[in-house]
Amino acid sequence: MEITKKTRTSDVLSFIRCKLALEKDVEDLLDQYKAAKPFPHLVLDNLFPAETLDSLIDEMPPMTSEKWVHERHEEFTKSNLRSAVDLGDLSSEFASMLHSAAFLYFLTEITGIRALLPDPYLSGGGYHVFPEGGQFHVHADRNTDHNSGLERRLAMLIYLNKDWKHDYGGQLELWNQKGTACEIVIEPAFNRTVIFEIGDKNFHGVRPVTGKHGRSRMSFALYFHTVGKGLVFHNSLYAPSIYQDKKKKIGIRGVVREVLPPVLFKTIKGVVAAVKQYKKPVKPS
Repeated sequence: MEITKKTRTSDVLSFIRCKLALEKDVEDLLDQYKAAKPFPHLVLDNLFPAETLDSLIDEMPPMTSEKWVHERHEEFTKSNLRSAVDLGDLSSEFASMLHSAAFLYFLTEITGIRALLPDPYLSGGGYHVFPEGGQFHVHADRNTDHNSGLERRLAMLIYLNKDWKHDYGGQLELWNQKGTACEIVIEPAFNRTVIFEIGDKNFHGVRPVTGKHGRSRMSFALYFHTVGKGLVFHNSLYAPSIYQDKKKKIGIRGVVREVLPPVLFKTIKGVVAAVKQYKKPVKPS
């Protein structure tokens, strides 16, 4: 029996323990993903049930909670949930569904990337909150997970901003492969999901959230990986058009961290700490 596009889409979605809504068949989405400019990506509206995302919003800890890490740097200003174990019950179920084999197969269908692996620790993922004035300068994401050493392949951003208006700011920008010009601007509207391929030339950024409306920009982020072969590890790469004149001293430690695989760096760090502890003079009793 011939399998039609519609049949294949229905079969793929039937395995997922969440009712997803697609405006196109998975084969058409794959074509759209591969052809997208300036780099492979998809923008999917109303993919998840609205009540599911409402639960994510309801379970967000207050911003005064110790469960948040507030990052205030020159390159970016945002807050992240400290750990995946801090998710609420429904949010944890939602994350587990996104990390399930069924959902990973779905991602393979619409991106063509096989053998995707999840990150149940949500390293760099989970809730992201950009406060008033919050932004993220144009950059290409780091290419590995610092804990596992796996190669990052896909980023998925699920926006949680109801009644978001353009003049609130916070738009996601996709830039050309030289990092010199913005080509696509995406509004962070509620129940809009953006999936894009991570690559050294896949530059993107977040416009500043304006400070006159009292709104924060909220999203739920996930990263998906594959086993990398012959990968040169690096952290975020920033667009040269913005940072080429900035001089930053990173020191020997920073250089070592940039060139070594994360697992090896952590091992060496542990050995150095042990040696320092061993060399401490013993105080006479």
